[in-house]
Amino acid sequence: MAHHVSGLGISPTSMDPRSHITDVYVFQQPGDAERTVLVMNINPHSPITADAVDSESVYEFGVDNDGDAVNDVALRVRFSPVAAYTQTASVQLAAGRDAAADVEAGETVIAHAPVTFGTEPEITEAGGFRFFAGLRSDPFFADPVGAGNGFQWTGKDFFADKNVFGIVLEVPNAVLGPEPRVGVWGRVLVPHDGRLVQGDRAGRPGIDNNFNQNDDDKRVWNQQEPSKDRELFLDKFAHVFEHGGHPRDRAVALAEGLLPDLLTYDRTSADGFPNGRNLTDDVINLGIAQLSNGAVPHDGLAPHDDLRADFPFLGDPH
Repeated sequence: MAHHVSGLGISPTSMDPRSHITDVYVFQQPGDAERTVLVMNINPHSPITADAVDSESVYEFGVDNDGDAVNDVALRVRFSPVAAYTQTASVQLAAGRDAAADVEAGETVIAHAPVTFGTEPEITEAGGFRFFAGLRSDPFFADPVGAGNGFQWTGKDFFADKNVFGIVLEVPNAVLGPEPRVGVWGRVLVPHDGRLVQGDRAGRPGIDNNFNQNDDDKRVWNQQEPSKDRELFLDKFAHVFEHGGHPRDRAVALAEGLLPDLLTYDRTSADGFPNGRNLTDDVINLGIAQLSNGAVPHDGLAPHDDLRADFPFLGDPH
């Protein structure tokens, strides 16, 4: 019911789970309204090994701060190869539309940060930024078995014992742009025919999995940027809402509200989804209620109880 497995195997650029995004989260730093936390979780099959992230790919948070669904800020994370069970990461900040569009542009704000392979998080701080990367407990909670059986809920959280590779970045709000309201998404750029291409993307939870109905649509979706979403997918998304019981005009309005697929975030508020997304937000039941026009009951699940109260907030791996 989330983005967790939506893109895997759809194209040669999405076969590797290390370059697949499970979820993106954006929220106000607890206790400090002047800072924002960005989380991108990778690899729904993450093992307790060093082979959880791809050193040849680029993991990017994109920020649109003027409402046109085009990146004005990019925060890019690159990983070194693993050597002797150690790995490092760097974070590059590219500000301005031209810089954000150039994968090689920008300033390195975090360099040689250690990747965590064990339980205790290794955190790097530099220049007002805070960074973590490593295996973590997956915060996502859902009952996909029940959902696949006509919403006959089992009461079991399939993700309760699962891990992901977490990338967590805490930034000063000024990095996101001059206005408090922005759109945020994540993407993975993967090597393909000698260049980097977009292999996966994620914004709001559950969009690709629930709205793209065939492999061709998934392939196009995951390789395009949000600015193309309404042009190519508005009618298809509206059709899904119609199938869920909404009249045509309401279905179109709901589809317009989801596209372009960016997590809309007002940094002055800690309310959570649909304002950004907190790790505890019950996004699946909210999405099902919207899609089904309130016809489906709550699945009875609750947020995971292993989340940390402090940075990087994700729980210890299982």
